[in-house]
Amino acid sequence: MQLNLNGKNIEIAEDLRDEPLIWTLHDRLQLNGSRYGCGAGWCGSCTVILDGKATRSCQTKTSQAVGKSLITLEGLANGDKLHPVQQAFLENPLQCCYCMTGHIMTAVVLLENTANPSSVQIDAAMDANLCRCGGYNNIRQNVARASEIARGAT
Repeated sequence: MQLNLNGKNIEIAEDLRDEPLIWTLHDRLQLNGSRYGCGAGWCGSCTVILDGKATRSCQTKTSQAVGKSLITLEGLANGDKLHPVQQAFLENPLQCCYCMTGHIMTAVVLLENTANPSSVQIDAAMDANLCRCGGYNNIRQNVARASEIARGAT
């Protein structure tokens, strides 16, 4: 099987087709940006971008990513230049940061579809991701800041 992962085509063993994508990313490819949280698709810590959609990798079989564009946290930066969402979350990090990857990946998808989202749009998009530390105000601020950075409105 071949995956288009972070802009590169990679071969993976056919016997991994039914394995949850998160385990293929973690155990086989050593990409640990996505975090295993609940394992049921509720928390969002394992979120990756699959064909432009925020997708729970714990609920996605590896074979479901074949023939699609798969982006992980590791694929967001352009060389040494961080993605605007990564930059915003580094400027204002969450308390424990365990859920941060899921929030970042979800925010990337939001900003690709809505360059200057309102706080209502941010809340609606980010609502599917949980933060046990309760950092929702920081998350909202970070997404708004990422929008500013992406638009060049420092």
